Formats: sequence, structure tokens, C-alpha cells
Amino acid sequence: MKRKIITILSALFLVVLSIFLVNNKTDVNNKTTKKEKNLKATVLEVSNDYVTVLDKNNIIYTFLNDDNVFELGQNVNIKYTGALDKNKEKQTISIKSVSSFDDTGNIPLSFNDDGMFKQFYQMAYNKLKTMTLDEKIGQIFLVRVPSENQISDLQKYHFGGYLLFERDFKDKTKDEVINMINEYQENANIPLLIATDEEGGDVSRLSSNKNIVDEPFKSPSELYDEGEFNAIKEDTIYKSSVLEELGINVNLAPVVDVSTDPDSYMYERTIKEDTSVTSKYAKTVIEVSKDSNVSYTLKHFPGYGNNADTHTSSTTDNRTYSAIMEDDIPPFRAGIKAGAEAVLVSHNTVPAFDKDNPASLSITTHNILRNELSFTGIIITDDLDMGAITDSDAVIKAIKAGNDLLIVTDYESAINEVKDVLEDGNVSESLIDKMAFRVLSWKYYKGLMYDVQK
Repeated sequence: MKRKIITILSALFLVVLSIFLVNNKTDVNNKTTKKEKNLKATVLEVSNDYVTVLDKNNIIYTFLNDDNVFELGQNVNIKYTGALDKNKEKQTISIKSVSSFDDTGNIPLSFNDDGMFKQFYQMAYNKLKTMTLDEKIGQIFLVRVPSENQISDLQKYHFGGYLLFERDFKDKTKDEVINMINEYQENANIPLLIATDEEGGDVSRLSSNKNIVDEPFKSPSELYDEGEFNAIKEDTIYKSSVLEELGINVNLAPVVDVSTDPDSYMYERTIKEDTSVTSKYAKTVIEVSKDSNVSYTLKHFPGYGNNADTHTSSTTDNRTYSAIMEDDIPPFRAGIKAGAEAVLVSHNTVPAFDKDNPASLSITTHNILRNELSFTGIIITDDLDMGAITDSDAVIKAIKAGNDLLIVTDYESAINEVKDVLEDGNVSESLIDKMAFRVLSWKYYKGLMYDVQK
């Protein structure tokens, strides 16, 4: 009897021990599952329902935004439970708390201004630190697409972007253009700015091709005559949709110069109206374009006026400072206030600003754009291989003047010039870093850098 009781008690003990071990294991698993983890990231997109962030490894995560505590560009420390899966479109983690943190201390003070792309400065700087000198040099050039070696030279020189002209669209179908641009992007180690001059009227790079659009885009003045600003809005919406479908993300337009002489070079490319109407034109195009993924560019700062063609020779604008500021600057100011991301600077020499240099190579002119007009976006030169540029060191002057992006046709010579002056100390690498940093910030702002991960 005694032995039987001992046997029963032993069996009960084993049962109790088994239950204890099972429960204890479950508790351990629950504790493991519920353990809070941290995700440090930068907020890329915010909607009422979802938030998308980019972590330090350039991995994108999207999850529910129940409490709407996130702000675009914010650096956040997210405490969560559950598991992140970089292959999932939407994460199912449970967010416990969100706090912001300042991660800008390592960005050089001269880079870290209060610019329009500031929410993306940390990401741009993190990327910059991983790049070679050749990659950084390449980023400051917007290159006219060469007639040959487009892919091999893109891979060799790491251009910031490609600029397409009429020959790049000629006789191609829409699908062929899309495939061509996709091939450029696929072979770029850093996503490209793909630009063109689609002003409408005399300067329509792609719309002369009926395979792409049924009829060429109309000039600003034709649109204004037909339907004033409603026609301008509709044209901008349609034009942006065409460019975006092709893969073009920068339009070097609108022309916001005020030209009053029908015989002047720029007249046909303008809206052919006074300063007030031209200012409203600039504001309208930029505001409407902001609803697309195509960035529009105000040109040609500080105002072309009635001057000669700088494609073939130099030209001098002898108007007074007050006349230019009163007549030509307001359209640029209006476009900048509307959110213009880029301004293109002309090759006109404007003695009232700088008697010794064309505007594109003038420190004073760039200071006016930055300080008087409070422009914090991207400053682009007109093509430095145009006839108006006679300086043998134009590329270096353009860098020192304060441009962010240089348009060139002869990119091999331009890049070699930069390398030479870096080697002899005439230009510091920190200046190239700052230019590349600003171009990268723009690309992050545009969504290019996390649409195409390399």
C-alpha cells in the first residue's frame, strides 16, 4: 500500500513538473515575443493611415500610423514589438512609443542651412560619406546625352544627370524612349536627374515627335492668348504627365524672362507680357507642377531681357541695377515663393551686378539669388559649352561662383579640370562635397534615392 502511494505521488509530481515546465516555457516565449525593440529611422512619407521610414541601412519600412505622431523628415526612435520584414510591403509591428532625436551634429555647419531640402540632409550626408571622389565629382554635372558610349561613360563618370535634346527623341516610339531612360537609370549607381527643355513653342525637345504627343506643346504666349492662366494650368498638368510617363523628372522651364522687343532673341520664348503677368505665369506653373514628380526650373536668372543669343556669342546687359530688380527679378521671386526647386542662370554679363563675369560665373549674381531672393534650392548653369563662355577655366569659376549643378557637353574635359584643381589645391574637396551634398538632398527630396536602391 505504501509503495502504491509513493508511485501515485511520483506520478503526480511528474505531472505538476511537466505543467510547470510547459507554462514556464510559454512565459519565456511570451516575454521574448513581447520584448521591445528599437528602430532608428528618418520619416520619408506620412499619410493619415501609413508612415514610411528609411533606416540607417537604407531599408524602407511602411506601417500603420494610428496616432499620427510622425512628421516628414523627422528622425525617430520607434519602440516596437513584433518582427520587421524588409520584404513585406506593409509591416505588422506594434508601436509602443515614438520619440524624435537630433542626428544632424555630424553634418558640417556650412552644409546645414535652413534650406527647402533640409529634411533630407541627414540622409544625403550619410550617402555622401560612402561615395568615392569620382562619384562626388560626377554628381555636380548635368550632361548632354552623348551620341555614343552613353552607358559606359555613365558608369565611368557617375553623372548627376542626363539632359535630353531633340535628337534623343527623334523617330523613337514612346516605349523606346521609356526603355532608353530606364536603361540609363538601371546602369547608374546613383539615381539620375533626367532633364529636358520642354518650354513649348520654339523649344520643344520631344513634342515635335508625333509618336509621343499628337501635336507640339504650344508656347507660353500662345497659351495665354487662347485661355490665359487656365490654359497655362492645363498645359502644365498635361506636359508634366507626359514627361513623368517617359521617366523625365526635371523640366528646364518655364522661361520667366521679361522681353518687350519682338526682334530680341528671347521674345518668342516668353509669355510676351509685362512683369506683373510674367510673375503670375511663374507662380502658376510652379504651383501646378508641384502636384507632379517633375521639377520645373525658372530661367534665365537674372532675366534675359532684350539681349542677344548667348549660344553663339557673349552679350552684355547694360541696364541699371534698379531697372533689373524692378522689371526682371519679380517673376523669379514669385516662382521661388511658389516652391521652385531650381533656377537656371544665364551667360549674360550684367555690369550692374558684375562687370567682369557672365552671370553664370558671377559670385555677386549668385549672392543676390541666395540672399536677396532667399532661394535655397538648386542653382544650375546654362550649358558651359555655349559660345558666350570664353573663359578657359569656366568650369572652375562656375564651381566657385556658387552653382550646384553644371550643364556641360564636353564632360570629359570638365571632369578632368575639376580633378586637376583638386590636386593642385585651387579648389577644396569640401566645396565639391557641398555641391554633391545639395544635389543628393534634392534627389532625396524628389524621391529618387529610395525609389532606386543601389
